[in-house]
Amino acid sequence: MHIRYSLFTLPLFITLAAQGQTSKPFTLTASIPGLADRYVYMSYPKGPDTYGTDSVMAKHGKFVFKGNVPQPVEARLYLDKQEAMYGKGDLGSVFLEPAALQLKGTDGTLKNAKLTGSKAQQDQDVLTAMNADVQARLKPHSDSFNTLNEEYIAAIHAKKSEAELKPYKETLEGIKERMEPYYEEMQRNTRTFIDKHPDSYVSVQNLRWLVSVLTLPEAEAAFNKLTPRIRASMDGKSVAKELHDLKMGSPGAVAYVFSRADINGKIVNLADYKGKYVMLDFWASWCVPCRKGNPHLKSLYMAYKDKGFEIIGVSDDDSNPAAWKKAVDQDGIGIWRHVLRGLDMKKRDKHLPNPEDISDHFGIHSLPTKILIGPDGKIIGRYGGGGEDDDAMDKKLKELLGA
Repeated sequence: MHIRYSLFTLPLFITLAAQGQTSKPFTLTASIPGLADRYVYMSYPKGPDTYGTDSVMAKHGKFVFKGNVPQPVEARLYLDKQEAMYGKGDLGSVFLEPAALQLKGTDGTLKNAKLTGSKAQQDQDVLTAMNADVQARLKPHSDSFNTLNEEYIAAIHAKKSEAELKPYKETLEGIKERMEPYYEEMQRNTRTFIDKHPDSYVSVQNLRWLVSVLTLPEAEAAFNKLTPRIRASMDGKSVAKELHDLKMGSPGAVAYVFSRADINGKIVNLADYKGKYVMLDFWASWCVPCRKGNPHLKSLYMAYKDKGFEIIGVSDDDSNPAAWKKAVDQDGIGIWRHVLRGLDMKKRDKHLPNPEDISDHFGIHSLPTKILIGPDGKIIGRYGGGGEDDDAMDKKLKELLGA
């Protein structure tokens, strides 16, 4: 399963949403001998729709953070803002909660320091231990990926040609495929943890990420097992919204009807496709698995297009329409209609509604994802994030439209 961001860069922090939370004070006292005298930064949710960063000067390995949090929340500790943006440098992760907390280290780093005084951190330590072995087996692959990714980014900055960049992309994707079984193993361990710890903030936080790889019934079952206070937490509210959105894009729901200018400037209105089977293909030019699947999608289109089957591509390339158009041309998929999803990052950054975002109306949180809509406008299949696999998609189309 592939998340909706670029394969090669991920945002370090996410915004959490909640309402009606009362913040209480915490104090984090650190003692990390060997840590350089410099500013230490800590980013964490400070309240409903509020994510902030504090900083203090470390002296002789000691520093103190004071603040307020509405509930146990995960915080990131780091030394360099720029490196931290890309998950690099000395990074530590701890669960804050309203209490007197102690952070202790022995090797002068934030990443290896241990937090005590937090029940949520104790839970996280249990989950970390459950995944320690698989993390160790994954590390050689992730190290290879990160090294090659640095070379790939440097090649982009050097304005290498598409032909010169292609081997990097293909090799990186190959490494990602080899890493997939390890991620799946960690996902199984995490699901076991969630099942055994229904009253843990760590459980609901991890469920937020797991929603992208679970079917709707699986995700709903996991969420409903959580205790009422955890479901009412900030992450709990976020998961509830994810499930609501996922339900809007799952079988049985009436498909959201959008109208949008296509790649050629002509209007595409989903309402005009009533009476046909329509596959919405959510993809992006930078999504290697999406593009690897295009030959198969083309074969399906050619097999069924004369039997009342249509495809509409919905691309996550709003920030780079030129790359979108180039990918459509390179992959030869201009044989069906294409639109951009309508993501407005300025609105998202300000937590404003973005009703023009098609992906939000179908609960798309990973790419590639395909939504199959029946002649009556109702969704009859979801394949990819939160749904079935491509084999199930092929079987469904054969069942509906013949060999």
